[in-house]
Amino acid sequence: MLNKFLQMRLKGLLVLAVIILLLPLFMSNPFHYDLATQVALFAATVVGLNLLVGYAGQISLGHAGFFGAGAYVSAVLTGTYGWTAVPALLFAAVLVGTLAWLVGRPILKLKGHYLSMATLAIGFIVAIVINNEGWLTGGPDGMPVPPFSVFGWELSSFNQYSLFGINFGGDVAWYFFAGCVLLVAVWIADNIIDSPIGRALRSVHGSEIAARVVGVDTARYKSLVFVISAVYASVMGSLYAHFSGFITPHLASFDQSIVLITMVVLGGMASTFGVILGAVVLMLLPQVLADFQELEMIMFGLILMLTMIFMPKGLFPTIQNKLASRKAKKLGEQV
Repeated sequence: MLNKFLQMRLKGLLVLAVIILLLPLFMSNPFHYDLATQVALFAATVVGLNLLVGYAGQISLGHAGFFGAGAYVSAVLTGTYGWTAVPALLFAAVLVGTLAWLVGRPILKLKGHYLSMATLAIGFIVAIVINNEGWLTGGPDGMPVPPFSVFGWELSSFNQYSLFGINFGGDVAWYFFAGCVLLVAVWIADNIIDSPIGRALRSVHGSEIAARVVGVDTARYKSLVFVISAVYASVMGSLYAHFSGFITPHLASFDQSIVLITMVVLGGMASTFGVILGAVVLMLLPQVLADFQELEMIMFGLILMLTMIFMPKGLFPTIQNKLASRKAKKLGEQV
């Protein structure tokens, strides 16, 4: 018999899959598909970041460095050295994971703002390398990236045809591919959360001293989740590079790291589907506010500030709690 957590996990994955399948019915042009694809890739990125921040309680302010590193390694290997996309993506993930393991072991001994500053430095170093090594990365001007291809088949050159009123082409193919990637990312994260690793991470978050007392190797588990979250970022960075076709050092910037951490906090830390909601809101809100022109950034900041004041636990947990309390109230009235 399936336990309660597994039932909720499967139900959540099913709902997410249905949303991904039905969303094209409400999208009418390539811009909508491009935006939805970006949302899916960034949502998958913060699903990995949430393992580090939400479950292990370790703050990272330089995670865009891993995202940018994955993007540029794939871009250089495919564009300059003629690699195909999948081996380049895997090599980038291994390289970034190794880097995260090497730097993670010493910096994760730090706590509080010291840890934040150390992770911030990682992001700065990656961004500086990308900017300065123009002979390889194109420097501040950026560099083009070949299309994503598997066995000679390119997503961007998908043949046009119509099905159920949806015109399928390269943009739609990328959308469904990114949707599948998001589902796999959530499935992997949920399995980690429901494993001994997840329980160890929650104990580290609750009290690292208490976790050590009961025999949890806190250094090992913090390093492990740091590597896992970095690999998530690297893979999504590689896919984003091939999707966009052109990348700049902004992908590894401090601003981008803040956007990623804000998605986690806004949606709800330690909530996989919460951080997905956070990514959706943070990616779509600027589009909604675009008509306000010079007031756009003011209203954007105001909305985020009010959300965190009145929903300090994040959007998804707050909505869940309100629905649960309403349901409990109705059951009480029936009794």
